[in-house]
Amino acid sequence: MISFQQKILNLIKCFRRQWPLFSNSERTTVCGADRMLTALQLSMAEVNKQHHGDFAVSPSDVMETWKYLLHDKLGLSYENMEEPENYAAFKEAYHTFLASSNMLDIIDIYQKCCALALLSEDERIAPIQLLEFISGAMNVSESNGSVLPSTPVNRQDQSSVKVMLFAKNCFYSYLSLLVNSKDDLALACILNVPDRGLGREAFTKLKHASRERKMSIFLMATSFIRTVEHGGKGCAASLFDPLRVHVKELSNFINFIDKLGEIVGEIPDPRVAGGQILSTVKMHLMKGQSNGDPFYQAVEKVVQDLDLKIKNIIDSQHEVLTASTTGVSPTRPKLHSINHGTAYCGRDTIKVLLVLLDEEAVSAPTQNKAELLYDDVNLNMFGITSVLTLFRSPAQSKESSPKPSRQRIQKPVNEKIIKMKRSSIKSQFACTYKNELSKIRSQHFLSSSQVPACMHPAPKQHLQGKYFTEGMNSCLDIPVLGTISENVHQNRNYREMGKLSCQPRNKNSKNEQMDLNNDNVIHDEESETSLPKNAKKLKTSNNPQKELDSKIGGKRKNNRTASKNKLIVGQAKLTQFFKL
Repeated sequence: MISFQQKILNLIKCFRRQWPLFSNSERTTVCGADRMLTALQLSMAEVNKQHHGDFAVSPSDVMETWKYLLHDKLGLSYENMEEPENYAAFKEAYHTFLASSNMLDIIDIYQKCCALALLSEDERIAPIQLLEFISGAMNVSESNGSVLPSTPVNRQDQSSVKVMLFAKNCFYSYLSLLVNSKDDLALACILNVPDRGLGREAFTKLKHASRERKMSIFLMATSFIRTVEHGGKGCAASLFDPLRVHVKELSNFINFIDKLGEIVGEIPDPRVAGGQILSTVKMHLMKGQSNGDPFYQAVEKVVQDLDLKIKNIIDSQHEVLTASTTGVSPTRPKLHSINHGTAYCGRDTIKVLLVLLDEEAVSAPTQNKAELLYDDVNLNMFGITSVLTLFRSPAQSKESSPKPSRQRIQKPVNEKIIKMKRSSIKSQFACTYKNELSKIRSQHFLSSSQVPACMHPAPKQHLQGKYFTEGMNSCLDIPVLGTISENVHQNRNYREMGKLSCQPRNKNSKNEQMDLNNDNVIHDEESETSLPKNAKKLKTSNNPQKELDSKIGGKRKNNRTASKNKLIVGQAKLTQFFKL
């Protein structure tokens, strides 16, 4: 009589033969009972985060939803069971998680095989039997050569069993990630085993980046490392990318997985390739461990057990192949099988690893569900936390969230630029200027909004006389400073620019002239009549300091193009000094 586990294994073999009817990928992995419970826990925590803002779920709620989900998927009656709150959202999130991880659970495969009538009479399974197996109510005898003891006697034995389970889970996670690069559960188990410095913070950054790009976590890490190593300037990673902090650690992890992939592709014999993969993972896990450590001994036992299983799988495949092809000439492989999912030379190895993972999926579920749903203190020494804790984002501080790195870096740069602009020296005489002059200038000078622009023809303007002088050109509205010495060059430029920018109001009008020898400003009659009646006439003085103080209030708006030639404050004083 076929054992119940063998029936489930035959169910999965049927799925492997007809995989295009079930999935889009040949490398789809089967989710066992324990991983189904873990996936449901993560899905419920994600839904609770959306509704309540906290990525958490109580184990009692998980077990209640777990029982209801099994009855619902198998089509069994709900005996005295109420539908959990948000059950529809939990179920949808659960199936979405499996689909994104390229996995199918045992119930999905069972329902598909029954719908397609792919099972014989001897291989058929009753839904109630499958429910008892997955929930752990069925007594299943382990006949596959498990290395785990049946019932631990004392605490030391219990601790050794947990270490053995942890080592076994590490190996299967490496093999699962090698076969299925979208398996986020496998990545979460081995990302920091052995310790690479890729703890909870690094995993959270990878998870957020993968969700933004809608990729699996491993493919996101691979894409980031490939971009950093071979991207060049055009497609290099941003300086503000949070993953740049973990470039070295992620590179070591990706290179190790690539090394395992090279073994699969370069060694055609699956027996040799499988042994070398186990040996490589073993040496990687044993770094820093001594012969007497419990983890070291557990790894040794797990490697021996897996190596024996691989040899048995290969031998059974050869027996089936020999029995089915007796007296038949070998044929070439089908065209669609070549390079489908992997290089052709590595297909045999991948098939062996898939069978090994399928056998693990049909193993008896863990009786103590709390070990799956809680942190294990005994495994914290290896840097391992529960999957729920790993997927939960680290708690942020209650204070206001820090500004992005771009803003925090840009702010001091802007302050430095402003400081440099304020402290820059515009002239070699700037050190002799007084702050009082700039204050007086800002108080008495008119802004561009206070003085009207030039109009053609310019009407007579009625402005306050105390802010203007007689040296204003009627066409250009150009202010004339107090002394002649500080306006000689300025008036020359004003006359040249006035000819280009403004037309004369009268053909017979005369331009302003300056007598430098007599220190007098000469205006024609028309220009004088255009000035306000209450404008004060300029008077020369022998005291340049008094002249400057009395005429500072007479500065007016200047043309933008002429502002470059305007004398700066203090230059007239120095010019008058050197003339003496």
